[in-house]
Amino acid sequence: MSIFRSKYFLWCILALPSIPMTILLIQGGEAIAELLHVSGEFAARMMIIAMIATPLQMIFSKRRWPLWLVRNRRYFGVAAFAYAAVHTLAYIIDMNSLKDMLAEFWALGIWTGWAAFVIFIPLAVTSNDASQRAMRLWWKPLQRWVYPAAVLTLIHWIFVHNELGGALVHFIPLAALEGYRIYTNWQRGLYSAAQA
Repeated sequence: MSIFRSKYFLWCILALPSIPMTILLIQGGEAIAELLHVSGEFAARMMIIAMIATPLQMIFSKRRWPLWLVRNRRYFGVAAFAYAAVHTLAYIIDMNSLKDMLAEFWALGIWTGWAAFVIFIPLAVTSNDASQRAMRLWWKPLQRWVYPAAVLTLIHWIFVHNELGGALVHFIPLAALEGYRIYTNWQRGLYSAAQA
């Protein structure tokens, strides 16, 4: 069982989707459009897994797997950034023109994607113990920027694909679990205040 606790084993698992993505990147041409789609979905999925760790631990507090997820959520967050970087690279290759990229930049589905990616950069860079120690009280507020990044990602997904289905399948569970976390913490705050 020790192999399943290894961060290197987890990294290998998280890297598995990059194998077919690399093949698509090498193929080039029309395969880049497929790479663009797949990498974006995996970036969103990894981000969502990292974000639902805490509410799942609150719901299943007596189980071990949510605790494992909480302990390893940084790895999922960094993986989300890595796949977002691949997604961005695929977009740049697919567009193949700075002029065309600038021409569509202010489209709602485009600038929201860029904004989410820019937010991901400091989150990924500081997702380590050294940064947490160095930043102290500033670390957690910075990491909370994942919430606006998630909203931007949802908008990006909806307006790039012009459909709600796929985006909502991914983001409704996240919204429900985050709603539960916020409500539970609020209830605990009220209870603590009443006891004071």
